[in-house]
This record gives sequence, C-alpha cells and structure tokens, in this order.
Amino acid sequence: MLREPDDPRRRLLVKLLAAGAFFTPPMGRALADVFGEKPQKLPSDRSIYRLSGQVSVNGTPATLKTRIGPNDTIETGRRSEVVFVGGLSAFILRESSRMSLEQQSGTDTLVNVLRLVTGKVLAVFGPNNPQQLSTITATIGIRGTGVYAETDPEQTYFCTCYGVTDINANSDPNSRKTVTSKHHDEPVYILAAPKDGKTIRNAPFINHTDQELMLIEALVGRSPPFVFPSEDYAGPRKDY
Repeated sequence: MLREPDDPRRRLLVKLLAAGAFFTPPMGRALADVFGEKPQKLPSDRSIYRLSGQVSVNGTPATLKTRIGPNDTIETGRRSEVVFVGGLSAFILRESSRMSLEQQSGTDTLVNVLRLVTGKVLAVFGPNNPQQLSTITATIGIRGTGVYAETDPEQTYFCTCYGVTDINANSDPNSRKTVTSKHHDEPVYILAAPKDGKTIRNAPFINHTDQELMLIEALVGRSPPFVFPSEDYAGPRKDY
C-alpha cells in the first residue's frame, strides 16, 4: 500500500481541533490563517474548499473557482491534496490519487459511482444518498456514511467510519461482507488474490482522523454521528 509522508497542515488541524479550534474565536482565526477560511458549509457556487500542490480536474489545473460535478476526474500529484464538495458529499483526495465521478440511473434513484483508480480518499455522504465505490480489487455499496479508502493493484484498504457498507471482492464473487459501523468498527483489506484462503481480511485503523471527518461534514452542513472527548484525539493520525 502507498506510504506517503503526512501533510504538516493536517497535523496542525488535528492539534487545533483537539484544542477546541472550531469553538473559540482566536483559535478559529488561527485555523482560518492556515486553511484560508474557517470550515463551514461551502456556498452552492463553490466545489473546492482547499487545494495544495498539483491538482487537476479533467486534465486542467484546478483553482478554488473550479467546479466539480458528475462525470469529472480529479487527480492529485505528489505532496498534493484537494478538499471538495459534490452535492451532499464531501471529500479529501490525498496525494498521488486519481478518482472519477460517475452517475448511473437506478430503478428508482440516481446512484453516484466513485472510481478510485489509485491513491487515498476520505469521504462523507448524505442520508438517502446511495453510493458505490469501485477500486481495482473491490466494489463497495455505501449507504449514507463516512468512509476511508486506499487502493493499489494488490489490495484496497477500506474503513467504514460510520454507517453501513456492502463490500465485495472483485476477484471472488463469493467474498462479500456487510459492515455496520458506529465508529471505525471494522476496517478491512480486500486483496487482489486470496491469502490463506481469505480475500477480505481484518485491518487496523490507519491514516485518517475524526477531525478530518468533522472538517468535511462541516462543509456540507453536518456533523459526524459521534461525540468524543477532544483529549482522545490530540495526537497525529494512526499511520504506519
């Protein structure tokens, strides 16, 4: 799996949030100095909250004014990242990633399809807003939840941060798993080839935080469905 160095701004975000940054004016101003503005619901005429480094949409370099919609492809270079909103969903696409957005008509609803070709993404979705995440090794149905995924040709790491997901291994139609999670309860690896007879394996909690989920939920006017003491999250992300 990919192992990139952490973004120092993300570590600062964790420290500010752990100190109550969103709830005190001086710390809120400090957060705005780092990220350009205090996190709040993004206006309807904007898609991108923040970007750094090399970010493109459909092959064109992105700016804060770039709009992202259905059937667009977003890419990030090394040491690059973009935080953006699409409808009731919000995303952090990490460095060296490529993700395409698609729409497919269902029987009675519109299903949004995310194709994570490579890299890492943290995403939150609104209620009654079914999604599908597709990677090289997995196809995952998502029912109004927050998720984190990393993918490479050998495996996908997937965490159901909260909500319900239906996980299917692309290499084995009989390997499937439904996860109902309240708080990062059952992360998994979905392998390209079975190992020790298992294609879907238990995994640790890595590379994303509740603070980041708070950030992107705030951009669509929501909060995560959990409450936690700030001192529990004063450290960095649980990286390898």
